[in-house]
Parts: sequence; C-alpha cells; structure tokens
Amino acid sequence: MTTATISTFEPDGRAIAYIDEGAGPALVLIPETGQDIASLGTLASILVEEDFRVVRLAPLAPETDVESHVQTVADLMDAVSLPHAWIGGHGFGGTVARAVSHAHHERVDGVLLLAPEPIEGALVEDIPVLVIHGTDDEQTPRSESERLVASAPAIASLKLVEGAGHLFPATHPGETSWFIEDYLDWD
Repeated sequence: MTTATISTFEPDGRAIAYIDEGAGPALVLIPETGQDIASLGTLASILVEEDFRVVRLAPLAPETDVESHVQTVADLMDAVSLPHAWIGGHGFGGTVARAVSHAHHERVDGVLLLAPEPIEGALVEDIPVLVIHGTDDEQTPRSESERLVASAPAIASLKLVEGAGHLFPATHPGETSWFIEDYLDWD
C-alpha cells in the first residue's frame, strides 16, 4: 500500500484538501462529521488496489450549508478533471452525496451511502444507490437505511456489515469494499 499524498485546491479562495489515487472507474468519498481525511483511507486503498480511482475529500464542516458542500464536490471534480463519478459519503458525507446527485445529476453515476443520516427527501429516480450499514450501529439507526431503500426499491439496495458499528468503513474496510465492488461489478 502506498502513502497517499494530500493535495489542496482553492476554489473561490477556500483551501480544500483532497487525496486522488488510482485509475479506472471513479468514486468520490466524503467522510463522516468528526472524521479526518484518513478515516476512509483503508477502504480507498483496497479499492485503488482493485483498479479504481478514489478521490477523498477532507471533512466538511456540518455547520456550513449543504449547498456549499455540493459546490465544493463539483469544484473538486473539476479540479481533478473528473467529468462524472459515483459520489459516496459516510453519515453527513452521505447527505452531501445525495444533494450532489440532485444538483449535478448529469455528473453522478451513482450514490454510495455509508450509514446515512436521517434526512427528508427522495432519491433521484434514475441514479442507482448502494446503501451499506453496520448491524450494530448505535449512532445511526439501521431503520433509516431500510426506510431509504424501501422508498425506492427499483434503484436502491441495502447491504449489511454484520457485527459492525457506525465506523464500519474503517473497522470493516474489506467487507465494505467487497460490497462496493460486487454491486458495481468493478472487479
């Protein structure tokens, strides 16, 4: 496993840190509130080893409006010459990923939600959604993921990481990456 290099770009004078690794089908990952850029690092490394391009964004401040975060993701995709990608996020990062799919529909191949937080609003009807949740998550109820998938069964699928808590992308990266690879048929 190689050491990832943190880069920075400055749209509108804002310094935004990110890591861009690999080549192949692209996935933009947004970490959970309170987690750092390394929190999804092992998951990203596994996916990169399987010939994917993974762009990880530095944590986003939850007190900033979601629309600003959506613009940050679009700006990042422009900065790294990524015309389209799967957009994924853990917790609050998933909220941003969902919002990106609404605002930039044409650039989103699919949405990956890792323990999504409860929010109102429908999924985009023609964008596939993979939801992954830990069975022992005490922070975000599994029922949220089940409700979300039940609201759009034609486009959304739920995978459960047995015995995993809220931080399963870090504690169970192998199983999480397998669900992603299998769902997207990227292997």
